Amino acid sequence: MDLVPALQEPLKQPLKSVLGPATAKVMAEHLGLHTVGDLLHHYPRRYEERGQLTRLAELPMDEHVTVVAQVADARLHSFASAKAPRGKGQRLEVTITDGSGRLQLVFFGNGVHKPHKELLPGTRAMFAGKVSVFNRRLQLAHPAYELLRGDSEETVESWAGALIPIYPATAKLESWKIGKAVQTVLPTAQEALDPLPPSLREGRGLVPLPEALLKIHRPHTKADIADARARLKWDEAFVLQVALARRRYADTQLPAVPRRPSPDGLLAAFDDRLPFTLTDGQQKVSKEIFDDLATEHPMHRLLQGEVGSGKAQPLDSLVLTPAGFRCMGDLKAGDEVIVPDGEVALIDGVFPQGERDVWRLVLSDGSSVECDDEHLWIVGTGRGWQRGQKPEVMTTRAIRSDTFEADGSSKWYIPAAAPVDLGGDSGPPMDPYLFGLLLGGKTSHGKCVPDDFKNTSIKNRHALLQGLLDTDGTVHADGMSVSLCSASRRLADDVAWLVRSLGGRASVLPKRDAFDVSVVLPDAYAPFRLPRKAARVRPRPEYHTFRRGIRAVEYVGRKPVQCISVAHPSHAYVTDNFTVTHNTMVALRAMLAVVDAGGQAAMLAPTEVLAQQHHRSVTEMMGELAEGGMLGGAEHATKVVLLTGSMGAAARRQALLDLVTGEAGIVIGTHALIEDKVQFHDLGLVVVDEQHRFGVEQRDALRGKGKQPPHLLVMTATPIPRTVAMTVFGDLETSVLDQLPAGRSPIASHVVPAADKPHFLARAWERVREEAGGGHQAYVVCPRIGDEEDDPKKARKSPEDEAEKRPPLAVLDVADQLSRGPLQGLKVEVLHGRMNPDDKDAVMRRFAAGETDVLVATTVIEVGVNVPNATVMVIMDADRFGVSQLHQLRGRVGRGSAPGLCLLVTEMPEASAARQRLNAVAATLDGFELSRIDLEQRREGDVLGQAQSGARSSLRVLAVIEDEEVIAEARQEATTVVAADPELQQLPGLRTALDALLDEEREQYLEKG
Repeated sequence: MDLVPALQEPLKQPLKSVLGPATAKVMAEHLGLHTVGDLLHHYPRRYEERGQLTRLAELPMDEHVTVVAQVADARLHSFASAKAPRGKGQRLEVTITDGSGRLQLVFFGNGVHKPHKELLPGTRAMFAGKVSVFNRRLQLAHPAYELLRGDSEETVESWAGALIPIYPATAKLESWKIGKAVQTVLPTAQEALDPLPPSLREGRGLVPLPEALLKIHRPHTKADIADARARLKWDEAFVLQVALARRRYADTQLPAVPRRPSPDGLLAAFDDRLPFTLTDGQQKVSKEIFDDLATEHPMHRLLQGEVGSGKAQPLDSLVLTPAGFRCMGDLKAGDEVIVPDGEVALIDGVFPQGERDVWRLVLSDGSSVECDDEHLWIVGTGRGWQRGQKPEVMTTRAIRSDTFEADGSSKWYIPAAAPVDLGGDSGPPMDPYLFGLLLGGKTSHGKCVPDDFKNTSIKNRHALLQGLLDTDGTVHADGMSVSLCSASRRLADDVAWLVRSLGGRASVLPKRDAFDVSVVLPDAYAPFRLPRKAARVRPRPEYHTFRRGIRAVEYVGRKPVQCISVAHPSHAYVTDNFTVTHNTMVALRAMLAVVDAGGQAAMLAPTEVLAQQHHRSVTEMMGELAEGGMLGGAEHATKVVLLTGSMGAAARRQALLDLVTGEAGIVIGTHALIEDKVQFHDLGLVVVDEQHRFGVEQRDALRGKGKQPPHLLVMTATPIPRTVAMTVFGDLETSVLDQLPAGRSPIASHVVPAADKPHFLARAWERVREEAGGGHQAYVVCPRIGDEEDDPKKARKSPEDEAEKRPPLAVLDVADQLSRGPLQGLKVEVLHGRMNPDDKDAVMRRFAAGETDVLVATTVIEVGVNVPNATVMVIMDADRFGVSQLHQLRGRVGRGSAPGLCLLVTEMPEASAARQRLNAVAATLDGFELSRIDLEQRREGDVLGQAQSGARSSLRVLAVIEDEEVIAEARQEATTVVAADPELQQLPGLRTALDALLDEEREQYLEKG
């Protein structure tokens, strides 16, 4: 890390090489090792003890490994092939063991002679090769090996000590050859200059760097390894955190325009229109963002978590107004509605939300109400209500993922609405009690209660109900159960409506030729006037309540929806069947704050579909506030424009003009925003959505369009562990929105070991048929498309070819096999990225409409596909997908009321790392936990290496999950050091180490990221 000239000496140079030219070339090309210092910092992956053997059962598939083991058996076989047609081909199979597991080595052709002589039973050696599967057994094909003879002076000298270091290697360069190269350069470790400040090193009891390098490569005891790793972890953590701390410090020195929203400007006008109340978490995150925007240096903030949008109901749902129920779609701003406590409130905003998936809450009395997944409900548990606990506000999504108690009873109950007078001063055309008596009796099927008798005062509705009950009501033996029998379903429903309007509870039960309405009324409203019936009624117990339990949440389909903003502190109103409901945006509010302060905001989305969704959602939520410069636009309105690559020339020209003149305060777009032609009047904020989908150059190109550095808000819905955020996003302040529940219907995940237990796979296809038979649908996901042209050279496979792992399963092949085999008779279609866009749309429309039973697809379905009727997903070759990708894929099922099932099909052996990864995915739905597992599996090279920065990984011994405490402490130490000496003038060793870490490309990464 800390390199002086001796350590900077190239391993390969024209006139003189530290190592042999061939070895140095392989190290440079395959391991990224160019200097002596690079090689010294290429640490052993693990160590083998001379007296012990390694665990072969833990070998990772498809990785180049080095093992120390003993030969148990060696057999030479002859066979016929294209190259040896007369049976003269030779294959050597060697079995090695670690005492508890076995691994097969295979050699072919002329390569069998040397190992046949050397690899005799009882021989110990190091073997290196790529792990594959053949005939359901792990094997190494043509591995390199190094015999371990205790009496060999060379071996003893090369592998001094009882511990044998095993290095990260490649097929071109085995571990033992790397070890010999390290031995050559190890004396120069004494010249390494220590990067850690002496006070830090001594205060934490860390060994000097030269000693750590000697101990990591040539340990004599396990304590040597522990000392070395503890020291080198601190090097990596501290130097990286110093780099990030300097980035943060530099940001505080950059000028930026403070963006403070006006007290009565656009943001205030928007908040007044919001049809919901911000959660505590949203308010906290908003304050953090607004505080950053108000400073004179650029905000750099990472926002994790999903941000909720409008809470909507279908246009045909009903809302209670003083004049009676009205359709949601008929409501306008300024109309009056009834809130749950009986007061009247104004609607101060109506927000169309386009088409959305709609759900139906079915209540314990049989009544129901429809809404979208984000709609909010005031609910409490039965015991919670009895104890006087404050009710919760929960989304439909959260309720349907947690609907029942363990005994199957309702978990959540909705309070009753207060009875209110309806219809103004005008009364019904005749005495309501008398009308009730006349309406009862021998009713015909078409009888009902006219609206004039419904939309009236509480007193009149009560009198009407008493007349009906005096005629057709019955008091049961317990004196508390009251019911009414009617031949008319309409009248039965109207009686239930009247009971609910008085704060009571009613349910309609069909009988053979009639309908029974059970009636429960509050004590203030006696059910009967007739003395003989009234005398039989007994008072109800104190604990009796009129709350209704939520019995089910059912998927309805897609409908046009909208939400309303109620100008009342409760932000609640009364919807269908007198059901109490509730209505409660972080990135958009940040953009509005910047526009308020005279700047512009740009949101960068990774796809046109997402950009269009964001644009539609923003303009619908803002209403006339998004119509700046247009007829009907509000006083503080701005213009919201969309900019994508597929826009027409005229629309594009207008959007570009609106940006450069400042007419548009907000622009939402794709990579088209980055083009040179796009110019801003005063770019104040850049919001990057799904940040992991963009390269740092793309983000930097957009930020560079500001006259001064704009503020930056990076959003991700992907959960990131705290330590990853501290390392990867260490120059960003982090905000987390974790209040909104991520739950949908529960998704059960199971691993299907197709090789070990073929009948499990057969059962998986039976489950797909069962779901299809129940009216549901299924996904089958494959790693590749297929239909590649056959290569004649690949048609004849030699035994060597057979030793290779089979190619990933393909969509086209699997779809054909399923249609002809286990899913014969079901409608199976395919979907993949190479299809024509129109064809893809047609396939998805048919699947969404339920016309297709099974969709065999690639990961093209990973994002943006929403078919609630799909309940099962089978992922073929699941071990070929990453943890996060598997989690994202299975999120496509369980989106409806029926539980989801995800089956992870693999041929990997039970003890393999791939199977352990799949078991971990199957065991939890927690995104943060899975992200930790993903990181532990992939290690940090993918996080901080080429995938992000184009430079080699800086982390070799530091694990950001395991070493959380070291990273946190290093961050504190680094912040202190940089605050005292930003240029590190007093710490030349640290400065040199930083230069080694931050080559030019990585420096740019940190500046842009």
